[in-house]
Amino acid sequence: MPEDKQKLWREVLSPLYWDEAGKVVMLDQRLLPTREVWQSYTTTEEVVEAIREMVIRGAPAIGCAAAMAVALGARSLPDEPAAFREGFVRICALVAGARPTAVNLKWAVGRQRRVLEQTIGGGVAAARAALEESALAIWHEDIGFCRAIGKVGAELIPDGARVLTHCNAGALATGGYGTALGVIRGAVESGKRVRVYADETRPFLQGARLTAWELARSGIDVTVIPDNTAGALMQRGEIDCVVVGSDRIARNGDVANKIGTYTVAVLARQHKLPFYVAAPRSTIDLAMPDGKGIPIEERPAREVTHVGETQLVPEGVKVRNIAFDVTPRELVTAIVTEVGIARPPSESTIQRLFDTTLV
Repeated sequence: MPEDKQKLWREVLSPLYWDEAGKVVMLDQRLLPTREVWQSYTTTEEVVEAIREMVIRGAPAIGCAAAMAVALGARSLPDEPAAFREGFVRICALVAGARPTAVNLKWAVGRQRRVLEQTIGGGVAAARAALEESALAIWHEDIGFCRAIGKVGAELIPDGARVLTHCNAGALATGGYGTALGVIRGAVESGKRVRVYADETRPFLQGARLTAWELARSGIDVTVIPDNTAGALMQRGEIDCVVVGSDRIARNGDVANKIGTYTVAVLARQHKLPFYVAAPRSTIDLAMPDGKGIPIEERPAREVTHVGETQLVPEGVKVRNIAFDVTPRELVTAIVTEVGIARPPSESTIQRLFDTTLV
């Protein structure tokens, strides 16, 4: 890894970077926590496959990867403007279809489309350069947004808090620093003592493998628990609040996140605990009225039937591997963004987030 990228990695644990030589480089999250392997991709098709196979995952990180995939593909398109445009449309469609639930992917592709329209008049070379600059801007902006989310959300975390989180909404799921874990990092950096309980998050174990890895690496107190332990800890009075991320937030405040999030929200309501969602504004889909219309990805059965090469489920038994669920806004105490907090989530409080300026 180049020296400048190493510095960024140490600061924010970014899971990807743009190699100016013509590669998108990603930390292979499938191999964590036991192996840290960086994979290089030289074509749009390779990046799309990496997104589908969860080499990289988490809505903001997928958005960063999508922007880079479009810029990477533009390098190989013809120099003739009409042919360039035709190829660009194909590339955008390919990238936009990589995974259906994470709205940041669609958002990043849309932004790259606008960049092309604004720059193609200056020639194909100018458009290529602008697309690469835009991809880098999206990546660095996301890191900045996460830091701002951490600053805004830190005020919600009391000193000495025992915080439950689900899945991985940390540095590995973003451009760097994290959303839900960004709130935790922000609280720790402000001097607060925080202990984190990380749901293992079946079946892909993002909490056990990824959240625990990055929090331990950052020196933050973390304990992994089986998914079905959260309710018992709440009942015992051992959880003070819940902080999770999101892959898509509807205009009314309904939240799509990793499967199991809805269950945790119901438990938090039963035990009168605050349930916070942390996400950048790019995760809010103002074109989606409510959570009923959010597309929910179903993933391969093998993620449930096997752990590595070890088979757990009898041959021939049917499997439902729903990857996300939707938490109704009534169960969400607040949505934390880089510009402020929607509390309680509603169309009006969310719209105000888009009427304000950055903190």
